[in-house]
Amino acid sequence: MKLTWWGTAGFHVKTGKQTFLIDPYLSRNAGARPKQSIVPSDIFEADQIFLSHGHFDHIFDIPAIASQTGSTVYCCPVAANTLKQKGLTNDQIQVVPEDGYSVELNGYRTRAFFSQHVKFDRWLLIKTLTHINFRIPRYLPQMREYPVGQVLSWRFEIDGQVVQHFGSAGSTPEELKRLSDQPIDILLVPLQGHTRICDIALKYVQALKPRMVIPHHQDDFFPPISTYVDVRPFAKEVAQTCPNTKVRIMKINESISI
Repeated sequence: MKLTWWGTAGFHVKTGKQTFLIDPYLSRNAGARPKQSIVPSDIFEADQIFLSHGHFDHIFDIPAIASQTGSTVYCCPVAANTLKQKGLTNDQIQVVPEDGYSVELNGYRTRAFFSQHVKFDRWLLIKTLTHINFRIPRYLPQMREYPVGQVLSWRFEIDGQVVQHFGSAGSTPEELKRLSDQPIDILLVPLQGHTRICDIALKYVQALKPRMVIPHHQDDFFPPISTYVDVRPFAKEVAQTCPNTKVRIMKINESISI
């Protein structure tokens, strides 16, 4: 299995028989860092696309990518409506009807679990609104046109390994306890949306005890709405409290074989 991080919560996964994408958001504005050299028109191969929720930094590029690749998009009902409004046809959308929804695909199995979006804290909101200032009307469409819907976490069973992806870090302790019933090899955990996000992400590692954790979404993908998150405090805390978990910090568009 080959895993490539595309920035934000986006991943490209290549297995022996299939190629699938998770939250493939590639578009950036001029101030983004790091820069993303790949654009949606570069993507020609994807059998499936799995969406965690409907915010623009997860869903925006899916209509273009899915139309070009013919891939099936798995998502919640609210995100499905957004995709239809943006031009995607019904035959390319598979709505996740229930918590624990499972599907066997060519060479791997995936399950969708109902999750929650991280709650933006007061200090982060104040900081973001201060940065946006008079430009608020410019960014309102990104917020209004792309409602979150039901948040999904995705579990992939590939070649004897279990990969768990979260697109947002709002999980309750009860949710994490339920997900810990199966050993997880690779945990993909987001670091965005809260001033104490590193502490929040650490709780995921402590609860799920993965063999490896890959932090994502820490990039400043769409300033001034987004912000860069220093992952070093998170990596340090994992090393101190979860010594059996390896932290793998990826660079944008970097690939690793697992």
